[in-house]
Amino acid sequence: MQKPIKLYTLSTCIHCRATKSFLDKYAVKYEFTDVDLVPLTERDAVLTEIRKYNPACTFPTILIGDQIIIGFNEKELSAALGSR
Repeated sequence: MQKPIKLYTLSTCIHCRATKSFLDKYAVKYEFTDVDLVPLTERDAVLTEIRKYNPACTFPTILIGDQIIIGFNEKELSAALGSR
């Protein structure tokens, strides 16, 4: 069974798009939140959530099960996903 995957991304971020493309290439299911598209009334709550995992609040912030990956890194993603 696949570990749950959650991405915190920006719709305009090239590294965020690369992460989504990488996961799509291998048909990996994931949830994502484009933080810049979240309504302003909800954005502070989302940013607070991200800072629990990534105090610098940089993008993408990737959660794979209990593992946290900051930024797009194919090697780390592959290892976390079980060598794709």
